[in-house]
Amino acid sequence: MTDQPDLSPETQAARKLLTAAAVRERSHQLLEAGLEGRLQHFTVNLSRLEACADEVVATIREAYPSLEIPFHARWRHFSAGGHDRWGAVMHGARWSNAGEMARSAFDLAIVSVLLDAGAGPQWRYQEGRTGETYARSEGLAVASLDMFVSGAFSSRPEDPFRVDADVLMALTPEDLAEGFQVSADNPLVGLEGRAALLNRLGRVVATNPDIFGQVDDPRPGGLVDVIVAGAEDETVTAPSILEALLTHLGPIWPGRITLGGVDLGDTWRHPLVEAPDATKGLIPFHKLSQWLSYSLIEPLEWAGYTVTDINGLTGLPEYRNGGLFLDTGVIALKDSEDARRAHAVDSSLVVEWRALTVALLDRIADPIRARLGFSAEDFPLAKALEGGTWATGRRLAKEKRGDGSPPLSVISDGTVF
Repeated sequence: MTDQPDLSPETQAARKLLTAAAVRERSHQLLEAGLEGRLQHFTVNLSRLEACADEVVATIREAYPSLEIPFHARWRHFSAGGHDRWGAVMHGARWSNAGEMARSAFDLAIVSVLLDAGAGPQWRYQEGRTGETYARSEGLAVASLDMFVSGAFSSRPEDPFRVDADVLMALTPEDLAEGFQVSADNPLVGLEGRAALLNRLGRVVATNPDIFGQVDDPRPGGLVDVIVAGAEDETVTAPSILEALLTHLGPIWPGRITLGGVDLGDTWRHPLVEAPDATKGLIPFHKLSQWLSYSLIEPLEWAGYTVTDINGLTGLPEYRNGGLFLDTGVIALKDSEDARRAHAVDSSLVVEWRALTVALLDRIADPIRARLGFSAEDFPLAKALEGGTWATGRRLAKEKRGDGSPPLSVISDGTVF
């Protein structure tokens, strides 16, 4: 993202936080502070990283004995239980070209990922077609896909496989509750926050038809055309996907930090973060946006584009990856009582935990690759996450805590974790 001379220095500095490079650089700052003993809440023990890598490799070899690992993306959750649900959609849809297919896939991925904050330990979703029951990320994925396939997000009865801005703007928590089978006995964390996020998505899409409606009525999937417009030789870089999302969807996030007129989204404050400009003390994570970026790679590939620099994105700072490092002793709480308290998402403890997670995912990728005999190019971080760190974090949580809960409790509004 190059400087634009007509922008104020503050705005230029803020825009640089809308990148994966900023997430990586500032997270590694806090890792270095941890290694020096300067963090308030955590210690770091890199000697435990090798044993942690062993746990991840064990998970990978069991789940993917052929070592043919797909990218960490929402499409894996759509296949929960071994059912190729998206394949069935593609078989039944009447798209006339690859662009229509990609816009539909973008519509689904964007809405589903934005609904993919932590569901809480009690919520379950029973799929009507199979009768199978799913929880957490898989349940949220299957529920959102069922709503999508039923036309719940479309304003065109003849074309159910789309998401329209006017429908998103009118969506209520009650609509989501019905689609997600929410009840007093089946509560979903952050229901109102999820609905409000989709409402804001609808408003942003509707009021920017030059971005989202270049080919069609305004819809989130219109981003396909924005992203591929910058492609060279039908090649798109993964960081450019993230920058498009952060630039054009920034206003959907609830009122957090703004700088120079720029909505900074999943960006937080920490006193040890250094910068030579107005962004000093600010650290971005862009967790859902990066999760979405990973999830948009495959639709672009299906449409005939090549996506490069996948390692330009970072690992995801959420509680499965973060729990992996806590549960294997790579990081530890300075005050053990913090494990018994609930923490606000903007607390310095949660910010440190998330930063350490991003930086340590970078650190652990190489020993994982070495054990499996891959190069960084052949085994990008997206595969380490999927194989991988996320699944190992979930496995260890279940082994250590019967309900599979993370080692730390975060008070979430449904738009971060």
